[in-house]
Amino acid sequence: MNNDQLTGSTQLFEVGNIQITKVVDTIESFSPKVLYVEKDRNAFAPHLDWLQPHFLDDAKGMLLSIHSFVLKTRHHTILIDTCVGNHKTDSGFPQWNNREGNYLAELRAAGCRPEDVDFVFCTHMHVDHTGWNTQLKDGRWVPTFPNAKYLFNQREWNNWKKADGKHDRAVIEQNIKPIIEADQVQWVDNVWGIDDQVALVPTPGHTPGHCSVSLSGGKSRGKSGGCESAFIPGDMMIHPVQIAEPQWQQSADDDKALAIQTRSKFVDDHCDRDMMILGTHFNTTGVYIVEQNGQRRVRL
Repeated sequence: MNNDQLTGSTQLFEVGNIQITKVVDTIESFSPKVLYVEKDRNAFAPHLDWLQPHFLDDAKGMLLSIHSFVLKTRHHTILIDTCVGNHKTDSGFPQWNNREGNYLAELRAAGCRPEDVDFVFCTHMHVDHTGWNTQLKDGRWVPTFPNAKYLFNQREWNNWKKADGKHDRAVIEQNIKPIIEADQVQWVDNVWGIDDQVALVPTPGHTPGHCSVSLSGGKSRGKSGGCESAFIPGDMMIHPVQIAEPQWQQSADDDKALAIQTRSKFVDDHCDRDMMILGTHFNTTGVYIVEQNGQRRVRL
């Protein structure tokens, strides 16, 4: 990993010859009771030596970053996950309603205008991964990225379009349906290649059509060493503690047993490998899964 720049809520770096920009919408501290079944702050005790200060605050609140990754490959500009958004209502989280965040300004400051994006992919359709799909203009929700194809997973949509809860319907009406109505959707399967460097990988459990993203960067031009591959897990794992404790149940997982199976296999398969994990909510740029003294943890 090459940290070329760190400016406020934007981080620029490279994986091989893919340039990656992490653009943050919001960073918040959450109690584990919000996220995990039957866990409190004391549950972090065995892992404090590596979870603090990046991933837990002084009060053992979970520091969760809600951000996008902008990938510039040899062929395309691809935006992964679109965060919370502005002016949304009925989100289920009061602090996310009627927001006035600086996400688009941060995106432009990083050299990516909304019209530059070729593809948008949301790892799943939860509220904090689809918000900037749209923006409010003249009282209507319109696509934020006017020239992009939004890659919607057909299996994910088949599940979501039947949802009848108030908060889920708000996501559908504000973040999803306007893209379909604008004819900017490209329907994709669980296993799909965006180009020869970026591919979707099914990681079910959190939602039925949840997909992570695999990056193959190859060699950086004019550089030696460094990481050549990376993985964006989405909400397969929300906080790095799940690398050490993959069996912790996430409250929002649709199929908790399948989610644990998916997560556990991923951690086993990628421990002590040269694969950077670009955590979708990790409060760092990228981490590696390592084993130390018989326990899994992350290395920055």
